[in-house]
Amino acid sequence: MSMERAWRGRSLALLGLSAAVAFGQPAADPKENATKKPGLEAAVSRGAEVVLSLEEKGAPGEWPYEGVYRVGGQIPIGYRVGGTGICAMALMIAPGFDQNDAAKAAVQRALAFTLKGLDHPLMSPTDYDAGYDVRGWGYTYGLAFMLKAKERGLIPEADRERVEKAIRWCIGALQRTEIPQVGGWNYARPPGKDKVAPPSPFMTAPTLQALFEAKKAGYEVDAAVVGRALDYLESARMPDGAVLYSGEAKSGKHDQVRDAVPGAVGRMLATESTLYLAGRGSLERVRAAVDAYIVHWDWLNKRRAQPRTHEPPYMIAPYYFYYAHYYAAFAVELLPDNERAEYRRKINDLLMATRHEDGSWNDRVFPRSANYGTSMAVMAMLMPQADNPAGWSR
Repeated sequence: MSMERAWRGRSLALLGLSAAVAFGQPAADPKENATKKPGLEAAVSRGAEVVLSLEEKGAPGEWPYEGVYRVGGQIPIGYRVGGTGICAMALMIAPGFDQNDAAKAAVQRALAFTLKGLDHPLMSPTDYDAGYDVRGWGYTYGLAFMLKAKERGLIPEADRERVEKAIRWCIGALQRTEIPQVGGWNYARPPGKDKVAPPSPFMTAPTLQALFEAKKAGYEVDAAVVGRALDYLESARMPDGAVLYSGEAKSGKHDQVRDAVPGAVGRMLATESTLYLAGRGSLERVRAAVDAYIVHWDWLNKRRAQPRTHEPPYMIAPYYFYYAHYYAAFAVELLPDNERAEYRRKINDLLMATRHEDGSWNDRVFPRSANYGTSMAVMAMLMPQADNPAGWSR
């Protein structure tokens, strides 16, 4: 049997399990609005209102992503820039944005903050010697936000030159911070300028997609950097379809539990979608990743909004939850037209099952991070209306 036929058979088997496994499960929290669901359009509109309301008090234009990591007791600038970019993109695509003066003004404040944040000394692509390194999230989502704002004609004349410079700077920063020799990116590394860690699919796939969009928009992107990162993503695949947390499958340095499919579904979705866009994947692999997400959703849900990060049995971190939902919705739009409607329904049902009564979504224990969770949920639900994603030619 060919590899593609094997993947098709596995995908269909997983799909057959999905209704029994995922949709026989009750909502995890009875306080959440899982039984009295509003329509999808109302949920999206309310979600956009929530995001708009969560602009940081006393910090105009800022929607920081909050996790456990701090620099000098503060949320690191990479999380602040990256979180702001994600929230601004959610506001821009929400229905009625063009008539919503408050949302349009908020996006302009987000743009001003992004430009300022990228100039922060701790965003330097060269002068950095700390351990945990979240600069890349700022480069990636700052770049994605500016590209979308430019595409939609939202860059004021007075800021155009500065934005062009910032877009090119972000592309250059990503290219300069790839993992040496191997390629790809990782936000976790030992302290020290010369210290490196194995690449992470979790970070590499979104970064590549931002670079694909930059190339599509006419910017120069180093093909060798992209090629090495794609090679790395391919090398992180396991024979059963799982994608490693970090490193390469051939190294043999992987954890039988942490790197099993239930804990890998989010990075499987992001990885297989990215490789497919670059001509290195297949619809069978993309479909199988979506099916795996549906089948194993409850393992993700057990870690949603829980304390700490990677916990047994599958070492799933809470911040993986809406990341996986977003990339599930993204992956579905790559599948044939006749398959999308049912997958969309299933993914939206899972999203609505974790919606809070105030119309927000949050996969962390931090109230502030509702801005991220709600934005990812809004963008996932609106994925059918999104522009076609950029691909990459070999």
